[in-house]
Amino acid sequence: MPAYPFYGGPAVTADVTAKGTVDELIADLDAAGIERALVLPNYGVPDPDVAFDLNGIAIEAAQRDDRIRCGLWVSPNPSDADRNSKALALAGETGVAVLKTSFLLGGHPADPACKPQLDRIFHAAREHGLVVHVHTSPGAASDIDQVGALVEEYAGPDGVPIHLVHLGGGMSGHMKLIGGRLFDWIEDGFKVYTDTSWTIGFAPVWLVKEIERRGIGHDRILFATDAPWGDFEGEYARLRAAAGDGDLANAFFSENFSVLYG
Repeated sequence: MPAYPFYGGPAVTADVTAKGTVDELIADLDAAGIERALVLPNYGVPDPDVAFDLNGIAIEAAQRDDRIRCGLWVSPNPSDADRNSKALALAGETGVAVLKTSFLLGGHPADPACKPQLDRIFHAAREHGLVVHVHTSPGAASDIDQVGALVEEYAGPDGVPIHLVHLGGGMSGHMKLIGGRLFDWIEDGFKVYTDTSWTIGFAPVWLVKEIERRGIGHDRILFATDAPWGDFEGEYARLRAAAGDGDLANAFFSENFSVLYG
């Protein structure tokens, strides 16, 4: 990723663990003993061209190694319509499993101007049998209060699977999802999934307790690290400690990925 002046500061390169080549990625998988991985374009710099330009290397990674599936970056912004056309033309490529989007680079789930691109994204996902990844974070357009509307509109029993990244995003998102919404959506037949990347320390333990209490949700949670922004070792250890080493851990770390992403 290029250096960028985040939050009004000097231009910095913060993603110091990022890998620039497919060979480096594969070497990392080998070193860590990772059997399956989902690779997504990095959209940490708020420049749409940077994220869209990474679609090619994501596909290259998925087609180089059978362990890897990839996602394509797409955007809800009307200004990205032409970029979306190029990205969605790749949706049928071997190894593509996901369309990834976020409102961090603009737009809002409730903005009518974003509706045409959102419809295109979910139509393409349905056509190609893909999952739609949606970023979550506290407040603004990425808050679960806003992004949750996409679940209810597009991920019904006959809809498209939606993967809400980061377990709702921060304290408020964890509280809203684990406290009821995730399980209520599942009971109502919505195709909703989430992962434990960027979770606050208490969340994985509470999540496991709620799965056990409600008797559902074990098949909707995936381990993720969000590298290079996440912390692989810490996030792995936190979820492993919460889930133990039995059937639930197998679901989080292996089985749910295989079911959802092939």
